[in-house]
Amino acid sequence: MASFDVIVVGLGGIGSATAYYLARQGQRVLGLDMYQPGHTFGSSHGHHRIIREAYFEDPNYVPFVQRAYTLWEELEADTGQDDLLTITGGLMFGRRDSDVVSGALTSGRLHGLPYEEFSTRETSRQFPGFQLAEDMVAVYEPRSGFVAPELAIAAQSQRAAELGAELQYGVEVTGWTSAAAGVTVTTADGTTHSAGALVVTTGPWAAELLADLQIPLEVWRIVNSYFEPLEPQHYAVGNCPIYLFDAPEGTFYGFPHLDGVGLKIGRHDSGAVTTAREIDRRVDPAEETYLLDVLGKYLPGAAGTVLQSITCMYTMTPDEHFVIDRHPEHANVVLGCGFSGHGYKFAPAIGEALGELATGNAPSQPIAFLGLDRFG
Repeated sequence: MASFDVIVVGLGGIGSATAYYLARQGQRVLGLDMYQPGHTFGSSHGHHRIIREAYFEDPNYVPFVQRAYTLWEELEADTGQDDLLTITGGLMFGRRDSDVVSGALTSGRLHGLPYEEFSTRETSRQFPGFQLAEDMVAVYEPRSGFVAPELAIAAQSQRAAELGAELQYGVEVTGWTSAAAGVTVTTADGTTHSAGALVVTTGPWAAELLADLQIPLEVWRIVNSYFEPLEPQHYAVGNCPIYLFDAPEGTFYGFPHLDGVGLKIGRHDSGAVTTAREIDRRVDPAEETYLLDVLGKYLPGAAGTVLQSITCMYTMTPDEHFVIDRHPEHANVVLGCGFSGHGYKFAPAIGEALGELATGNAPSQPIAFLGLDRFG
């Protein structure tokens, strides 16, 4: 029975970052994932994820995401890939008292971040592809952009392996035990592996391996659609920022047009409750029509032909904040879950924090507000 320093279960966006961090520290790492690399059955597939600094969800996230920016840049330098992080600027709009706008302004002011405020008309002058309602305002943040998750996961996994991590795919972990001497995980074929510590980063499957904690997690089915713009010049990278907005129809997010990919939009604040094993991955034409109608109202020149639609999953906590902590009864078991649809941008910083916890260290970032104790 091979022995490792740390076993990481789940090698998606967060798990691959954790394995990479630990391998860089010289730890003997075993990574296990139930699917093959590049799968579309979790929460880390697709072409891009937003990264932004004026964090509307809570200003406590700002130092954490600033660390993530640094680590994304370090990953690019370490791998020689300069296409993992793309800065486009970010436009957040809605009524002034909306969560997206008021929260971004609060984070910007508290942390001295660069940003600009635009009226409806100023927004249209700066970004002709956008058409805000008269009672809306916009906050423009120049540091926003997007990360390429599939490329980044592959880069982190490859570097982790080059640094000595053993990564196994197509392996389902069915259970684990912990004692003072270490942890043991069991796989579906009855194989066991031992290590000094365990990190669980299984996304929408987290509740299965962490059932003893009864963390109040809820999995949402999310639909994203990609469109071919009618006026492509307004929505190309360089002319169009990433965007988030609060509107009467809901809260939405989206990305500029990429050749061969399209312009992406999705709804952020709502999704059918499901499980990772039962999710319906088919997209109904009515779901595409709904997103097309929203796009046509606020980005009218983008509402062209649907190129493709995909589903993914949000794993939600009641307060929509992450869970990054040690198991309360097993100090050598660490968990990262409940990223509530806004965690991927933090992946390298979360991987660093989970790696620090797994090796018995205090997190170097201020993440106490993400602990389990808030659930009682």
